[in-house]
Amino acid sequence: MTSAVRAMAMGLLLAVGAQEAAAQGVAAADSAAMPAVAAAAKPVGTADSAKAGVDSVALRISQAEATTDSITRSIEEALAAGDSAFASDKAALVDGSIAVEEAGQGRKKRDWATWRPKPQRALWLALVIPGGGQIYNRKYWKLPIIYGGFMGCLYAMNWNNMMYKDYSQAYLDIMDSDPTTQSYNKFLHLGRVIDSSNEERYKQIFKSRKDKYRRWRDLSFFCLLGVYALSVIDAYVDAELSEFDISKDLSLRVEPAVINNSAANKVLEASSFGVQCKLRF
Repeated sequence: MTSAVRAMAMGLLLAVGAQEAAAQGVAAADSAAMPAVAAAAKPVGTADSAKAGVDSVALRISQAEATTDSITRSIEEALAAGDSAFASDKAALVDGSIAVEEAGQGRKKRDWATWRPKPQRALWLALVIPGGGQIYNRKYWKLPIIYGGFMGCLYAMNWNNMMYKDYSQAYLDIMDSDPTTQSYNKFLHLGRVIDSSNEERYKQIFKSRKDKYRRWRDLSFFCLLGVYALSVIDAYVDAELSEFDISKDLSLRVEPAVINNSAANKVLEASSFGVQCKLRF
């Protein structure tokens, strides 16, 4: 801020110098022109015109001096304001009223010992990125479990889909009458041949296996969705319980007690002895 004020003051000084030079040039030109005006006015007999020219030159000189004085006062006021602002900034820095970030000291580091995750942010991260909620909660040991579940479900879905396609093709080949389509032979044991005696049985076998692998493929897909849902729920609950205060005094006591039985009609049988458990947390 002070350097800007100094630059403005220097510009004003240069402008004042230029204006003073222009005023002096005008005054000199007017002074040089005065004898000629007077000489030209004498033959005509106009002494009053010469006097009016002298007054005009004097008036212009006084106006130039007034403008110069005004610019000088503006420069002095700007310099005074700059010095005052510099002094106040220096005092503020000394007193510590300016923050560390504004003074260029850098941002304060986060204290991870007191950091607590936000449940809503953990939920959205887990929805967008599988395992993102666990990373945000700083529970990295859960990542192998989650990604292992995803990979297992994907592998099972791919394997069952492949077997479903193979048995579907084998079932279609055994059902048609084209002798060139015999992809079902790769599922037969060595030396086995499908003929009219066992054709119906193999049709049932291929159909049941086709349906079985289709069900397993669909089940693998739903298991994948279940793992994804569990990862989202775990991230949200973990972040929600990060500030759950549990006392260190956890105790379980088993002791005899007198149990009131209000349903009994007799007074002597209204109370009975038993065992009760007390859990303190």
